[in-house]
Amino acid sequence: MTEEQVLIDQSPPPSAPDPEPNPNPNSNSVIHPRRVSFEHGLLPIQKLVFTDPIQTLAPVKQKLADAASNNRVGSAAVADVLQISGDHARLVLETLGSVLHSESDPLVRAKPEEVDSVGADLRDLILFLYIQSYKKLLPRTHKDSAAVADVWPSTSAFDGYLSALSPIQLVRSNSRRFMPSQADDEAHQLSYLQKHLANIVSLLAEPVEGEGDESLVLSMEAFEHLGFLVQFGDKVSDVSPLSQATPFFANSDPDMPAVPVPASQVHDWLLQNIASALESITERISGKENGPSNASDQDDQMSDVCAAPNKVAPSIRGPCLIEGVSKTSLVKHASDLRGRSVKVVNCHDSVIYLLAPLRYATVHGCSDTTIVLGAVGKALKVEHCERVHVIAAAKRVCIANCRECVFFLGVNQRPLIVGDNHKLQVAPYNTFYSHLEEHMSEVGVEPTINKWDNPLALGAVDPHDSLSHPAGVADAQAESAASVDPDQFVNFLIPNWFSGEENGSTKNNPFSLPDTYMAAQQRNLRNFEETRRSLKETPLEENRKKELSSALHVYFKDWLYASGNIRQLYCLQGD
Repeated sequence: MTEEQVLIDQSPPPSAPDPEPNPNPNSNSVIHPRRVSFEHGLLPIQKLVFTDPIQTLAPVKQKLADAASNNRVGSAAVADVLQISGDHARLVLETLGSVLHSESDPLVRAKPEEVDSVGADLRDLILFLYIQSYKKLLPRTHKDSAAVADVWPSTSAFDGYLSALSPIQLVRSNSRRFMPSQADDEAHQLSYLQKHLANIVSLLAEPVEGEGDESLVLSMEAFEHLGFLVQFGDKVSDVSPLSQATPFFANSDPDMPAVPVPASQVHDWLLQNIASALESITERISGKENGPSNASDQDDQMSDVCAAPNKVAPSIRGPCLIEGVSKTSLVKHASDLRGRSVKVVNCHDSVIYLLAPLRYATVHGCSDTTIVLGAVGKALKVEHCERVHVIAAAKRVCIANCRECVFFLGVNQRPLIVGDNHKLQVAPYNTFYSHLEEHMSEVGVEPTINKWDNPLALGAVDPHDSLSHPAGVADAQAESAASVDPDQFVNFLIPNWFSGEENGSTKNNPFSLPDTYMAAQQRNLRNFEETRRSLKETPLEENRKKELSSALHVYFKDWLYASGNIRQLYCLQGD
């Protein structure tokens, strides 16, 4: 096809008026930001955060393209071009792979030993690097700031640069009272895309041969990579290829390469969709603030959860939300978590079992709680928690701004530790339930790989946080985690709630214990058996035996009450 033909094909037919493309070809389909890219795809590596992304990334793109093979970039090239370490380059690829929109991409399907060589598609990598400039939305302040200030102390210096408050207090303090709602987050992310759309489209576009940069066009293949940032469809199952939502690619012949479209046309169409979506979200937020909440608002679907904590908020498109569980036990199986993504928010003094195959999971603002997650195939993030125990089999784990938490992990990638953390501990995975291996297989968590003891600590200050930080601490490293003493390591028993149902095949912990932990477990078991035998063989009169038995029961009962486990027993009996 000649250049003249390309230019002719890009214009509308002469007989037709210049159409204003319908920004929403399907009336039931609205554009949304892909939240996982912004929630799980940001890395606090200073060299990746560009103050002027378009000026910086245009030459970076060219250098990466020169180093690419078949339009893919391996970790060596990423490290060289971006001037970062090999560990950080691999982290870039692993993080990108965890949030990619295409399940068929080789990086998503790569085995751990193949990640460095398989590399990333250049266009996905450029979009990933671009959004590292994104600033997270500040949590909403309480409407009655004075009342909150009376209850929660104001922030003060900690180690010279961060708040002296605990993670929970920091979240609840005047400046950080509430998590943004889903609508708030979407509006903020769409506004960011709206502002940067021209730059983003230009980085994906190519000039028409011989015409120069004045005639940039976008191929259908390049356009599909925008699916990393936006999607159409209200349900995950409804998300179709991005090109099928457009007026210029939707009816392309699958056997013929689609004709590239002027970048300006793509930009205008996307801008129109984003403006329409923003208007709708703004009206929803405004109506919620100025009047009674709409019953259909996704953000209000947890209104009865505190009263009935065994209910999970249904979500049309976002994750299942479990919020405000306090002083109880909560058990959810795969049939209860249809969305395959979950958020556990502001739960206290409880035990929460989410025994399901999940894609993404977030634990935010919890305290004095044990959370057991089945299998997380993409990414698990734990943030602003204190005195929480997390037990999880996951491909990837990120821990941010936590205090005195313990993580029992079966994790395929190095645990990532970022932000202001204190007294964290990590340990090998310590439990199982009958469907665990089935769930791990479903989401792609490998039982033969466990990097629980090799955490990677990044920056103590998150450059994506909208809160300002004093100068001079941008490169401070986050505090890492210590390993749990093998003598303090115990197995966690999950009751079998599947009676009457078909049991799964898992009979033991699928992750192998390190030798030191296995030896400590066997030693503790021997000590227990010796004590038990000693008590049994001690010659005591019958009344003395009864006294001893009663004393042991009293001490056990006291421990149950003191530890709070008595409540869990009652809750489990109720189930």
